[in-house]
Amino acid sequence: MLKSMMINKRWLICVTSGEPAGIGPEICLDLLDSSYNHDYRLLIIGDIELLKNRARLLHKTIEFNQIQDIENDNFDSQKLNVFSITCPKHDCLGIPDPSNAAYVLATLDKAIELCKKQLSNIIVTAPINKDIINQAGTLFSGHTEYFAEKFNIPKVVMMLSNQILKVALLTTHLPLKDVPAEVTSVNLEQTLAIIHQSFNKYFSIAKPRVAVCGLNPHAGENGYLGSEEIEIINPIIDLWQKRGYNVTGSYPADTIFNRHSEFDVILAMYHDQGLPIVKFSGFEYGVNTTLGLPIIRTSVDHGTALNLAGSGKASSSSLIAALYAATQGYFATK
Repeated sequence: MLKSMMINKRWLICVTSGEPAGIGPEICLDLLDSSYNHDYRLLIIGDIELLKNRARLLHKTIEFNQIQDIENDNFDSQKLNVFSITCPKHDCLGIPDPSNAAYVLATLDKAIELCKKQLSNIIVTAPINKDIINQAGTLFSGHTEYFAEKFNIPKVVMMLSNQILKVALLTTHLPLKDVPAEVTSVNLEQTLAIIHQSFNKYFSIAKPRVAVCGLNPHAGENGYLGSEEIEIINPIIDLWQKRGYNVTGSYPADTIFNRHSEFDVILAMYHDQGLPIVKFSGFEYGVNTTLGLPIIRTSVDHGTALNLAGSGKASSSSLIAALYAATQGYFATK
């Protein structure tokens, strides 16, 4: 169970509703009947009229409670509590519109503002469309990087988890051709430090069992398939072992995930080295966590699913799992 920050059941949890053209608004509707809406002060940040329209489309009978003054307005556990920000274009179901990009960022900024004011310490995010934000003229590579910038944190770590395993990433949203340049001793040192600090802080594990993947096929095959393991990765692993930590590797990424039960977390070198395993092994309950922030931030482990928006077929399981992770330490269990 998460031990830091002593999460109070009356504490405010900010849930950003995501891309309005996708499934984010509708999976947020499911939170009305969840225990979180009763046990915590759960606040959906998004356009209340858009949420109402989506509820009508899906024939969901939901009462809404608009919150304007976070500190003084009454939260009603029988209603969906919403801090409303105006979305310019509601008629966008399944088709993202660049005119809504600023709205999406405004929902994130509001959640960040509430945390900086110490009114909350938890942000849970529904999926957004990075491409449409970039089309609108804002350079945006993802939630992880955005939160790091807004909280002025130079380095954070993305960790994906489900009921089976946890995978952290050395690099996040980079073109594959740019990954090798980011596999550095400094980056690896910082990443391992954040992993250890976070596991100590949240999970009471001072020395987590960390398996480190190699960058190259077969972890470089003793230099025949690449030298990064010999020159960079393995020396850092040796250094952490000399410090008394349970860091091992580098392991070939094509086999180490079969041994996931031996480790608390597996550190992959890049996005598509580790995340396909998480999503294949437990996509429905996947959780994305940003380690290294001054707050708890979790997210669904899926995209906007534009083809499902408004169909009633979208599952809110990953959003529920993200809330559980933030409040109960779900992703810390084995």
